[in-house]
Amino acid sequence: MTHGTAAPAARPGLVLLALAMGGFAIGTTEFATMSLLPYFADDLHIDAPTAGHVISAYAAGVVVGAPLLAIVSARLERRLLLILLMSVFAVANGLSALASNYSMMMLVRFCSGLPHGAYFGIASLMAASLVPPGKRTWAVSRVMLGLTVATIIGVPLANALGQWAGWRWGFVVVAGLALTTVTMIRLFAPRQYPDSDASPFRELGALKRRQVWLTLGIGAIGFGGMFAVYTYLASTLADVTHVSSAWLPVYLAIFGAGMTIGNLMIPSFADRALMPTAAGVLIWAIVVTLLYPLAAHSPWSMAAIVFLIGMVGALGAVLQTRLMDVAGDAQSLAAALNHSAFNTANALGPLLAGIAIAAGFGWTSSGLVGAALGAGGLLIWAIAWVDARRSEAVPQPA
Repeated sequence: MTHGTAAPAARPGLVLLALAMGGFAIGTTEFATMSLLPYFADDLHIDAPTAGHVISAYAAGVVVGAPLLAIVSARLERRLLLILLMSVFAVANGLSALASNYSMMMLVRFCSGLPHGAYFGIASLMAASLVPPGKRTWAVSRVMLGLTVATIIGVPLANALGQWAGWRWGFVVVAGLALTTVTMIRLFAPRQYPDSDASPFRELGALKRRQVWLTLGIGAIGFGGMFAVYTYLASTLADVTHVSSAWLPVYLAIFGAGMTIGNLMIPSFADRALMPTAAGVLIWAIVVTLLYPLAAHSPWSMAAIVFLIGMVGALGAVLQTRLMDVAGDAQSLAAALNHSAFNTANALGPLLAGIAIAAGFGWTSSGLVGAALGAGGLLIWAIAWVDARRSEAVPQPA
C-alpha cells in the first residue's frame, strides 16, 4: 500500500463510534476535573481559584501538544497515531489519580492535555474522509458527540463517584475509557497513510494563512465564555442557587444535554452556511451568558440557562470544518490547532472569571466575563468575514 491511500472503511458507523469513544474519554476528564474542583482543592489544601490553575494546566498541555504532535507525526499512519495518542492519555490520567500534591497535579494534568488536540484533529480528519464533502461537519460532530455525551453520562458519574469514593477514582475511570478506545480503534478504524509529500514543513505552512489564525482566534476567545461559567458552576450552585451537592450531577447532565442537542442540530446548518452559523452560535453565547447572573438565583431558571449555555459547544465542530476549508494542504496541523484554540479558551475563561471572583464581584460574574469573551469572538469573526470577502474579490493570477 502506497502513501496517500487508505484501507477501505466498510463500516464507517463503527469507525465513528470508535473515534467518538476517544472523545468520550477526553470529555470526561476535561469537564469532570472542573466539576471535581472543590474536592481535589480540599484534598490538596488549596483554594478554589488556585485549583482553577489545574484546569488551566491541562488546557496549556493541549495548546502545546496539539501543534507539536501534529508536526512531528506528519508522516505517521493515522490509525497508529490515534492509538499512540490514546495510550499516552491513558497513562497520564492514571498518574493523575496518584497525584499527592499541587505541583504533581499540575504536572500530570499538563501531560494529560498533550495528546488531546492531536487526537481530535486526526480523528476529525479521519471522520471527514468517510463521508461526502457536504457532510463533513456532520461527521466531525459525531466525533465531538463523544465529548458531549461525556458531559451527560461520564462527567455526572465521575462527579458522583468522586463524592462517594474520592475524586481520584474519576481519573481511574478515564484511564479505563482511554484503553477501551485504543482497542476499538485497533479493531474498527481503517489504515490511512499520509500523502507521499507530507512533512513537518508542509504542515507548518498552515501558519502562513491569515484565515487559519483568524479562525483560531474565534475559538480561543469566543469559546472562553462557556468555560468561564462551567468551571465555577459547582460553587455558584452551592453559594448562589443554594442547592445541595447531591444535585450537582443533575446540573452537569443538563449542561451535557445542551451540548449534545447543539451538536446534533447545529452542524446541519453549518454544512449549508458555515460562517453565518458560527456567527449565530457566538451571538447565542453572548445572550445566554448575559442571562446567567439573573438565572442563578432559582434552581429552575438555572437548569434552563445551563442547558442553553451547553449548546454553545457546537461551535467546535463548526470551526473544525472551517479550518479544513482554509488550511490548504496543511490539514493535520490546522485540525489539531482547533483544539489548541479551544483549550486556550479553557485556560482563559476560568482565569479571567477567577480574577473577577477573587476581586469580589461574586460567583455569577463568570457570566459577565463569558459574555465579554463571546463578544470578542464575534469581533474576530467579523474581521475574518471581511477579510475572506476581500480575498475573494481580488483577481487571481492566470
